[in-house]
Amino acid sequence: MNAEALKFLLEAVAQGAVSPDLALDKLKHLDFEPVGDFANVDHHRSLRTGFPEAIWGPGKTADQIAQIMESMRDRSPMVMATRIEPAVYTQLQAKVPDVTYYAGARICALRGNVAPPEQHPGAILLLTAGTADLPVAEEAAVTAELSGFRVKRLWDVGVAGIHRLLTHRHVIAEADVMIVIAGMEGALPSVVAGLADCPVIAVPTSVGYGASFNGLAPLLTMLNSCAVGIGVVNIDNGFGAAILAGQILRTAQRVSRG
Repeated sequence: MNAEALKFLLEAVAQGAVSPDLALDKLKHLDFEPVGDFANVDHHRSLRTGFPEAIWGPGKTADQIAQIMESMRDRSPMVMATRIEPAVYTQLQAKVPDVTYYAGARICALRGNVAPPEQHPGAILLLTAGTADLPVAEEAAVTAELSGFRVKRLWDVGVAGIHRLLTHRHVIAEADVMIVIAGMEGALPSVVAGLADCPVIAVPTSVGYGASFNGLAPLLTMLNSCAVGIGVVNIDNGFGAAILAGQILRTAQRVSRG
């Protein structure tokens, strides 16, 4: 942060030349911190978007991840690194002993030293077509839970045995937003959206035989769905689906407040 620019802004607020709201808007874009010679941590992302920056694990060393996490610890309610393989976690734990590992989601999380995330109203219902979709689904579920949202899970309810899904119609009816994860032909989100009156976020996975083209086939199926109320995120993007679901619930909360 540029100290002189911050001092000038604060003096302007004190003198009444700049309103607190305008100052807040300017501060949203000021604060980032260099970490070593490999990263610039965006400490104000949660102020701008409602969610703190997450650390993308692949391509980073355990030492780099550890340094970034430590730089965020005092500035964020929750520090999260995604796509962390077990071997990397073992190395990371030696450097950050209080880190928690969610193996199914491949997420490492660290509780920050500021107020914990606000607990938001509403519920996110997650559904998977099959058990093989669970890594992506758990990434979405854990991301949402760490961000302060209530999560319900329905696993292995794909269209090949559609009676499994229909048994839970009452659960679908109670959901505020749904994340539906499927590979193969990716038909599950269309079926679910035909039963629900809430937004459906479809997540294609790279699960399937050769003609699924590592998730391209379910992606196209979801994009071409005839059911309404479906938004589609990228292949295997459980994290992005959770943040989108959270934004939907936070926006609904803000609107309800008038």
